[in-house]
Amino acid sequence: MAYVANIVTEAEMVFMAGEDVDTTGNAEANHITLQDDAEGYLSLMLKRSLAGTGFTDLDATVRKIITEWAARYAGVQLIAYKMTGEANALAILEAEDRINVHIYRMEKIEDLLSKSDFQDFLKP
Repeated sequence: MAYVANIVTEAEMVFMAGEDVDTTGNAEANHITLQDDAEGYLSLMLKRSLAGTGFTDLDATVRKIITEWAARYAGVQLIAYKMTGEANALAILEAEDRINVHIYRMEKIEDLLSKSDFQDFLKP
């Protein structure tokens, strides 16, 4: 099945993963799964479906923040896919640091998306 970007492109996922990720995990089939996971999670958080036109109907600024969260989520998963393959302990620490940076920003985005005034902004 070919990857079809809805809320995040493959390039955005790979960008957030950075260098030195395991190429076995950084594959199209996994990109599909990662987008689906992010879409499902965010749909539940926002209390609105992001499938189909649910995402494209949103304001452009809102789409950007959702895309950033999804790209960072994918980045975390791609970095963590096979950290045992890292060359040394320093590389593992670096990978963990990269993951922590993504998680910090994802939590900030989640805080923003869960605010009641933002939820009102999403209503049609």
